[in-house]
Order: sequence, then structure tokens, then C-alpha cells
Amino acid sequence: MNLSIPKRYNLLVTFGCVFLALSFIVRISLYVWSFPNLDFSIISLFKIFFTGLFFDLGTVSFFLLPYAIYLLALPNGLIGSKLDKSITNFAFFIGLLIFIFSTFAEFTFWEEFKTRFNFIAVDYLVYTNEVVGNINESYPLPVLLSIVIGAVFLIIFITKKKHFFANTFQSKSTLKERLAITSVLIFVPLIFFLLINNKHAEWSKNRYENELSKTGIYSFFAAFRNNELSYTDFYLTQDLDESIAELKKSVIAKNDSLISNDKHSLQRIVNNAGKEQSPNVIFICIESLSAEFMTRYGSAWGVTTFMDSLMTQSINFNSLYATGTRTVRGMEAITLSIPPSPGRSIVKRKNNTGFFNIGSIFKQKGYKNVFFYGGDGYFDNMNQFFGGNGFDIVDRGRGYLMGDEFTSKRTNIEDNEVTFENAWGVCDEDIYRKVIKEADMNHQNKKPFFNFIMTTSNHRPYTYPENKIDIPSGAGRHGAVKYTDFAIQEFIKLAKTKPWFDNTVFVIMADHCASSAGKRELDVAKYHIPAFIYNLKNKAPEDVNKLCSQIDLFPTLFGYFNWSVDGSGHRRETQNSA
Repeated sequence: MNLSIPKRYNLLVTFGCVFLALSFIVRISLYVWSFPNLDFSIISLFKIFFTGLFFDLGTVSFFLLPYAIYLLALPNGLIGSKLDKSITNFAFFIGLLIFIFSTFAEFTFWEEFKTRFNFIAVDYLVYTNEVVGNINESYPLPVLLSIVIGAVFLIIFITKKKHFFANTFQSKSTLKERLAITSVLIFVPLIFFLLINNKHAEWSKNRYENELSKTGIYSFFAAFRNNELSYTDFYLTQDLDESIAELKKSVIAKNDSLISNDKHSLQRIVNNAGKEQSPNVIFICIESLSAEFMTRYGSAWGVTTFMDSLMTQSINFNSLYATGTRTVRGMEAITLSIPPSPGRSIVKRKNNTGFFNIGSIFKQKGYKNVFFYGGDGYFDNMNQFFGGNGFDIVDRGRGYLMGDEFTSKRTNIEDNEVTFENAWGVCDEDIYRKVIKEADMNHQNKKPFFNFIMTTSNHRPYTYPENKIDIPSGAGRHGAVKYTDFAIQEFIKLAKTKPWFDNTVFVIMADHCASSAGKRELDVAKYHIPAFIYNLKNKAPEDVNKLCSQIDLFPTLFGYFNWSVDGSGHRRETQNSA
């Protein structure tokens, strides 16, 4: 039986072999990189590489199929023509460019997230300004692009030296041969599309072994397909009446009064005894601040000296955990006080306005709500979410306009207010100075205020103004954390000079940890974040050691204020958004 492949298919075979070789190089490199985190055994080693090869073959089949169809459809009379050469050369070049670029991208993505491409990579494609800027500031982009282009031309040069281009343009194949090859290249992608799920690569209890068994490009498109999930299709459910009844037992407190006749509604009035307090509230949501960075929780870095000292004067939640691994997950939990929705965060979904949220409660009490972000709030759909849920916006906008559904005010951080800026936005000091200006204005207008601040400095490329701390800008995460701590210190120092300080409560908490990667799929320690309430009157400093999450922080704060809250009148229940 003759299994030889016609010379007409030399380039197609070469293309596939290049991908398999690059994928093998990536997998073995990441394997060595991650070796301390693996549960090594000969069996697991073979499982990783054979499972990986299986997904590599499935992935490359999707890339080979279009050219195979082209070779099937092209008449023999056009083989080697200018049209044939132009199409083939262009397709070969673009394909190699994708493969080489994704190879480099896999290493940078793994360095940051310790995983193959996932929904984060999908989301980042939408925000090219921030992401390309971040890459350019974090890595020598011109050098990397030169290497990528050089590698592409090197492969093309070798391929020509092997006469594979000549063979492709000078050889013909029978219709039977072309049909056989094309049939295989239709069958394999079809099987993968219909029957093979990325979850099939997850055979181990060790998360690193599962990720190494995957193929980056395949994982990317799997994340793209599953960016929004149907709850009923992917999660075990029970009777809704039973679920709501159980939920009410957990949620409805003795001082709550249900106000809806709908048996599925949780609309209620929360009644608190005692005199209500009405302090201003400034909430600082710190980018990627894991609890493990803080001396209080065992860090030897010594880069959070001010926050550690501030916590001795605060109410500290020592066992508080993030609900996710992205900023939008933190925002969703903090603002709506709900568990994570399956698939995409509510912040990034359509129809994500008009919810009953912490801003709704502040508005009931006569507060002005403002969301501050040092970058462009278009990123991750933040402006739409906050603007459509009762917050005014202060950001570093660059021309994106809000939709008609926004009734909020948008204020730009002007160039003369910026002393330092990187791909993600202005430095923390600049955003805090803007907050001070807005707070002064609200105090003059005798308007209580709730400010929600999202910081950016503790994010790759970890750059910040020079000569502020003793670690050079861009040196790494430890420097960014120390600058974050320094900026908060300067902010509190300036705030103490203001007439509104004594009547202002500062709430500080991270949006998520710097990394969630661990041996297990959910490493609980990698979700531990600092959270504390500072300057709360009539309440002594305290350590709260109860297990809690971002969902609990603001309801707890409202309890400290003795606030009674009316949960009626909002557009829809937040639970329906999931």
C-alpha cells in the first residue's frame, strides 16, 4: 500500500511539521519551567506529551484544511501560475507568522498567568491600545518582532533550499489523491469541533500538568467559544423554588422585611437599630495586591510598611478572599455583592445597567457616587457598567463616547494633571490627587461622597515615577507594590490636611491576587487578599477572622453605619443577570 504524499503537498506537510515542532518546543520548555510544581512520574510525563500531541494534531488540522481545499479546487492548468504562487506564498508567510508569534506569546502569557491562552487572552484582543502598550513597555517589542520576522524568513529560506516550493509549483496530483488528503483534513477538524473539548486535556489533579497537556492556540479558540456560558447547560441545578427557599434561609436576616409578593424575589428592607452615621467613603481597589505581599501576612519583602501600620488602626478582615482572578470579577463582587456569574463577568456583558448595587444604597442616603480610573474606562467595559449603575466617571478617556443610556457625568483627567503615565494609565499618585480635588469640591457643596478608585500602578510593566521609592521603576512586582504603598501613604497624609478627613472612612481592598496559579485548579491561598476599614468613628480597631469575601465588605460597612436599606425600585434582581 502506497502511503506517500504527493510532492504537490510538500509545503502543506512542511507547514504542519513546523507547527508540531514549535508546539513541542513550547511544551518541553514550559515543562522544564514548571517542573518544581509538577507531580512528576514517567506515566504523567508520557500523558502530558501524548495528550499534547493529540491536541497539536487537531489544532494544525484546522490550519491545513483551507489550503488543502485550495489544492483540491485549483485546476491543473493553474498550478505554478502567478496566481498559485501569490496565494501560496502569502498563505505560507501569514501562517508561519501566526505560529512564530504565538510561540513567543505563549511564553509571555505563561510568565504572567501560568496557564495556556484562555479567556483573558480573548478579552485582551479587544483592547489593543492598552495591551500592545503594556507589551511594548514590558518587553523589547522591536527586538521581538525582528526575531519573529527573522524566524519566518529563516524557515522560508530552509524550505526553499529543500526545494519544497519548487515541488509544490511543479508537481501535479491525481484527483483521487487530492480527495483522500482533503477528506482526512475535513474529518479531523470536524471531530475536534464536534466531540473534543479542551476539558479533555485535563486528566490530572495537578493544574500545571493539565495546562501543559493543552495546545495554546486551541485553548484560545476554546475560550473564545465559551466566553459566555449557559448556566443550565454547564452547572448542576435543582428546582428553582427549592433553591430560592434555601437562599432565603441564608440571606434574610431577622431585621429584614420582604417587600415583594413574587416568591422568587429577594427584594427586602433591611432595618438597623441605632443612629445612622453618614461619613464620606473612599474605597481604594488596589490592582493585584495579594495578601502574601504584606508583612502582616508573612512577606519578607518589607514593601508594605505603611499599609501594615495602617492596619493596626483599622478593622481588618484577615480571612477575606477574592471571588476571581480578574479586575472585572472583583468589581462585580464588590459592586453587586453577588457570586461570580458563569462565563463572562457581568461588567463585560450586555444589558449590565440599572442594577441594585452599593451605589444605589449610597444614592438613597444622598451621596454622590464617582468611579475613578487612571486609564481609559472603555477598557473592560468599566465606564458602561459604572456609568449605567449610578456612578459619575473620572478617567483618562481618549475619545470614546458613552451611549445614550448614560445619565452620569464624565470628567477627564487632563494632561496638566498627569506627572507619569504608562500603558494602563496614570500613576497612583496622580489618581489620588484627582480624588482629593473632587472630594474638596463635594465638601464645599456640602455633598457626602462615595469614591470608588481603581488603581493601576501594581500592574505589569510595573513602572512608576522615579525617585519616589528605593526600587527603580520597572524592576518588577516588588517595586510596584512598594510604590503602591507609598502612594497610599501620600494620599492619606494629604487627606489628613483636609476638613473632610475626620468624617471620611477609607476602605482598602485588592481586586484579586497577583497570580492564582498553583498545583491545584483552585489554590485557595492564591485568592487571599488584604481588606481593611480605616478611620471608622466609634469603632475600635479589630481583627475579624471570620471567613468572608469581597461580596461581604460593603454590606458589613453598611451595618457599621447602622443603615436601613430599601431594596425596592430597581430594574431587576441581580441574580437574573447571571
